[in-house]
Amino acid sequence: MRKALGIVVVAALAAAAAGWVLTAPNRLPDARFSGMTGDPAAGERVFTAAGCASCHHAPDASDDEKLVLSGGQRFVSEFGTFVAPNISPDPEHGIGTWGLSNFANAVMRGVSPSGRHLYPAFPYTAYAHMRDTDVVDLWAYLLTLPASQVPSEPHEVAFPFNIRRGVGAWKLLYMSDGWVLDDVPDAQLERGRYLVEALAHCGECHTPRDGLGGLDTSAWLSGAPNPNGTGTIPGLTPDRLDWDAGAIAYYLESGFTPDYDSAGGHMVAVVESFAKLDAADREAVAAYLKALPAGGDMD
Repeated sequence: MRKALGIVVVAALAAAAAGWVLTAPNRLPDARFSGMTGDPAAGERVFTAAGCASCHHAPDASDDEKLVLSGGQRFVSEFGTFVAPNISPDPEHGIGTWGLSNFANAVMRGVSPSGRHLYPAFPYTAYAHMRDTDVVDLWAYLLTLPASQVPSEPHEVAFPFNIRRGVGAWKLLYMSDGWVLDDVPDAQLERGRYLVEALAHCGECHTPRDGLGGLDTSAWLSGAPNPNGTGTIPGLTPDRLDWDAGAIAYYLESGFTPDYDSAGGHMVAVVESFAKLDAADREAVAAYLKALPAGGDMD
């Protein structure tokens, strides 16, 4: 009996050690961005397409105040309430002292400068597909924005979701280097895929999730319950959105549907961002959505 108990204890310790190793933060190679210099003007376009301000400006900000990324907006979910942090260039309360490498690890790997897993309320599973040059340009642009001395507020997440190491296990299940839509035969669809699946992270809202909060990519962009528990977010697949490509592109520019209804909720901020992009980008998104299979069935 004592021998059997010893074997069980050793096996449990070995499993715990293996789990600890497997769930460790996976940082980018230190030299990956070495020598790269960003272009703030190009970074502004990335910033706009990614909708960074829509989550990170103060809750009641308007107009130019939206460029002060002091954080504070609250995002309610079944796992707790996540509060957007200060990502202004302030050296104490923002990210001004991070440096490019730490910023890239946060954006593309969901790892903080201190080596902790970030919660996937920050859509790094989408940003993991960003081009290195876009990450560098975005960093260069963020450093030009106003600094804010508003401290970041803590997330309101209870046990067991407050165990950061558990996020490492979540990443093993849901972080992927692959694209959802594999077949993109031309440059327009490739650009649309990059905008939808990476920068604009459309799937974060428009794709259903499983019990662990991971995106069900087999039902990609087919619609989902609102994370705050109120209402649903519409599907964007051709069987659920029967607008033609021109109507989709126009909606992303103006916020008006073919029936002269207007965007509401968080889509107001999305349209505000997309209206600032080139017409070719809105057309690329429309082409991508029209290329999706009915029902978002990606299996």
